[in-house]
Amino acid sequence: MSTHRRTITAQRSGLRRRATTSLALVALACVTVTPLAAQSKEQADTVKRDQGRAYLLDPVNVTATRSEKRIFETPAPVSVFDRDAIRDRAPNTVSDLFRGLAGLDVTGVGTNQVRPVIRGQRGQRLLLVQDGMRLNNTRRQQDFGELLGLIDVAMVERVEVVRGPASVLYGSDAIGGAVNVITRTPERPGLHGSAAYRFSSPDNQNRLAATVAGRFGRFGVLASGSLRRTDPYDAPAGSFGEIALAGDTRVEDTGVEDQSAELFASYDIAARQQVSLRFSHYAADNAGFGFVDPEAYAPELPEVRILYPFQRFNKISATYDAAGVRTAIADRLQVLAYFQDNERRLDNNILVVPFPGASIDVRSENFTDIQTSGARLEAAKLIGGRVLLTYGTDIFQDRAANTDNSTETLSGFGPPPPIVTVDSTPNLPTARYRSFGVFAQGELSLGARSSITVGLRYQNTNAATKATAGLPDSLAGVTHTDDAVVAAANAIVGVSDDWSLIGSVGQAFRSPNLIERFFSGPIPEVPGAFLTRNTSLAPERSFNVDVGLRYRRGAVAL
Repeated sequence: MSTHRRTITAQRSGLRRRATTSLALVALACVTVTPLAAQSKEQADTVKRDQGRAYLLDPVNVTATRSEKRIFETPAPVSVFDRDAIRDRAPNTVSDLFRGLAGLDVTGVGTNQVRPVIRGQRGQRLLLVQDGMRLNNTRRQQDFGELLGLIDVAMVERVEVVRGPASVLYGSDAIGGAVNVITRTPERPGLHGSAAYRFSSPDNQNRLAATVAGRFGRFGVLASGSLRRTDPYDAPAGSFGEIALAGDTRVEDTGVEDQSAELFASYDIAARQQVSLRFSHYAADNAGFGFVDPEAYAPELPEVRILYPFQRFNKISATYDAAGVRTAIADRLQVLAYFQDNERRLDNNILVVPFPGASIDVRSENFTDIQTSGARLEAAKLIGGRVLLTYGTDIFQDRAANTDNSTETLSGFGPPPPIVTVDSTPNLPTARYRSFGVFAQGELSLGARSSITVGLRYQNTNAATKATAGLPDSLAGVTHTDDAVVAAANAIVGVSDDWSLIGSVGQAFRSPNLIERFFSGPIPEVPGAFLTRNTSLAPERSFNVDVGLRYRRGAVAL
């Protein structure tokens, strides 16, 4: 075992011991405090009580227009999952909430490797954000995208989904839509807490979670943690497309051992002005993309196994929120900055048996460290009582460093011993990706439940390679710059108290990421396929038109 691997193993053991101790202390504290049962202000505003029963009528969202707006009055296709919906569905990750809703779906299997799909778009064509900060990184492959499993579902206040382009407000990647995960903050005075344990039999899941939170004058604090372990599940007998299973069959690599921790602190500088700090940690071991031994359904097929032996994600963010500042240029202001470090190892194992007694066994290992820093400044100003102007700027930079090792073993093609080839050439140079954008959006109120919104964004991206051990010097210093301008227009007209007509026209774009520009090597999920560098790729663009009707009456909304 190499020194690097021994160090990682020691770090994993230490992290697990510290997380277990911290979680136990949080759970102990929860025993002595009142269970947390308060609804957020947004929820309270959208719930009608009738003889002790609550009906969710019209949730508030902020993602579609960057201002608080009820769904019935939002000029874009939007879905919102609040804490009640999350509690009722008990999902493993945020992505599981997408199952069964119109225009939304999921791809992938297992406890934490499920990814969202919006109108058939997935991976890097969807933008995932947490509290307005990007989760996407430019080291991910185009069809995979980042994991919503990085966010502990117990810490989620609500999830807002915009179906359709959202590049004007959020930049690259939001071609198919945007998913904004809004996390919990302390709300009630005094100290409160909750603890929960979950067991499920199909995956033998055991999960322990605990949270403490409270407000003390101008200060707010929150601490949360969870530990989870699940086993691979069994697929039932039957036919699945071209696959037929004679009996219940184990789907390997669908379990996980993971843990999460969250720390939050805020201080109210003045009325409706707050500064806050948040730290998030997530660690997962032995999470894969699901694997069924071909011997169970098609022995002639190659065996392809893709597994993350470990992943570590740490993020720290600072935010300043001010509402009602009433200056000449802004009534509302938000400034945020964040840094996140995402380390993971990816193993790709491919076994091909071309004829009895012969085999081609390819085993590759990639270790990647992606460090992301970013900032966003956003302001809003009401002009003349009818026009709400939202404008701002955002910037982020990814820095990706990685190592690759592969071993190919040929057996049965000649006299023993087997032919073994070892290669440690990096598939991707050390590289950085920088993105800068400015945007503006104006919303004109036309009366009760009617408005027109028009927005514009300019985006500049730059990707560059660095000197990398194992690669020729000619691959260092390769740069590429893209520029993009996109626009969108949305309208909503209140036909009656119960009906609204909505329409939207929008452009979106996605700049090629580091993999598409600079990666050169085999594609493990497609045996025999090979991806080469292409530094001349242009941004991907889309154009979308939506027209629809909304209906709302009583507890019914369509």
